[in-house]
Amino acid sequence: MHPMLKEFKEFAFKGNLIDMAVGIIIGGAFGTVVKSLVDNIMMPPLGKLISGVDFKNMKTILEPAVMEGEKVIKPEVALNYGQFFTDFLSFILLALAVFIVVKKVLVAMKKEEAKPEPAPPEPTAEEKLLAEIRDLLKSQN
Repeated sequence: MHPMLKEFKEFAFKGNLIDMAVGIIIGGAFGTVVKSLVDNIMMPPLGKLISGVDFKNMKTILEPAVMEGEKVIKPEVALNYGQFFTDFLSFILLALAVFIVVKKVLVAMKKEEAKPEPAPPEPTAEEKLLAEIRDLLKSQN
């Protein structure tokens, strides 16, 4: 096997790399769930509270679209601050959730580190006898 291929195989199949890949996949799915939570659960009631506003449609048009019938010749140029607000809220919730998970993991790791080491086992009767014999021989010299 070529040394570079062997080195790549060792790198690609290390436990940490696989753990990281799983974390990225789960993180992506978690981000999708948080975005759905914000878009579909949190923003509609918030929009209703402020007179039925759909945040995704909140924008300031800088330059209107140029249309020719139904065909868009030049799309509009707009500041989509409603979409930004929605995305920002998603980010804050995702960051909060990650913070809580990391904090819990760190607390669990500290608890595991703080566990006292088990006391060494007491010497057997045979070991005690051998130690006494050793001490007697030392005292005779």
